[in-house]
Amino acid sequence: MIGIVGIVIIFAMVFGGYIAGGGHMEVIIEAVPFEMITIGGAAVGSFALSNDMASIKHTLKDIGKVFKGVKWKPSDYRDLLCLLFELIRLARQNPVAIEEHIEAPENSSIFGKYPKILKDHEAIEMICDTMRSASMNYDDPHQVEEVLEKQLDANYQHAMHSSHAIQSVADAMPALGIVAAVLGVIKTMGSIDQPPEILGEMIGGALVGTFLGVFMAYGFVAPFAMRIKSVIDEDSHFYKLIREVLVANLYNHATNICIEVGRQNTPHHIRPSFSELEEALKAVKSEAA
Repeated sequence: MIGIVGIVIIFAMVFGGYIAGGGHMEVIIEAVPFEMITIGGAAVGSFALSNDMASIKHTLKDIGKVFKGVKWKPSDYRDLLCLLFELIRLARQNPVAIEEHIEAPENSSIFGKYPKILKDHEAIEMICDTMRSASMNYDDPHQVEEVLEKQLDANYQHAMHSSHAIQSVADAMPALGIVAAVLGVIKTMGSIDQPPEILGEMIGGALVGTFLGVFMAYGFVAPFAMRIKSVIDEDSHFYKLIREVLVANLYNHATNICIEVGRQNTPHHIRPSFSELEEALKAVKSEAA
């Protein structure tokens, strides 16, 4: 919703200020279709040229994040801590019983309580692979922590590709606007024998190209790239929480301590309160009883 509000404000302030200053929209409206074909078409073409099909699909999908916002809400962090609590407690009580949950999480009664988390393959793979390492009595938690850190970094870099791709388009659009403007000037020079009022209109139309290139780059495309980056950064805390809890488990801290380590390492605005988490964990314990 806030994304739509931002778009409305941009249009209202830019064109409202132009009209209030005595500008006439006719010149812009007439030139926009032709200039957008040049600028937009070249931008789309350069984007397709610099990315493979998988990256293009990934980027188009990620544009939705501008309007949808973050995937993981504060309640999801609470659910994640409850899930990890159940898994760690079961692994310590019955190491054999945990295997059926981490080997086939889609059939697990524990994972099944948290369908949103279960649908996220990255989170499930990280949990199951690390729990599997713990069940094999992996004797060096530092190595597991290093592996998790590299995995998180690789996943983050992959997720950030769409933001980088869109930012590259934003960086190119002002120059593409100049290209459109130059073409407009060339067209104008070919009609140099026309009256001044016609030449003035043609030059104004050519300058619309420069305006659109800069306007689209800094008013829309670059903010889209920045918004996607901020959403990815925000959602990355979810996976970092998994790392914190599971690494604490490898150091054989008490189950409640492992969960509290994860809770305290979660940013404050999405961190469940101690009392809220305590109530949720009590509910989990009562179900298991």
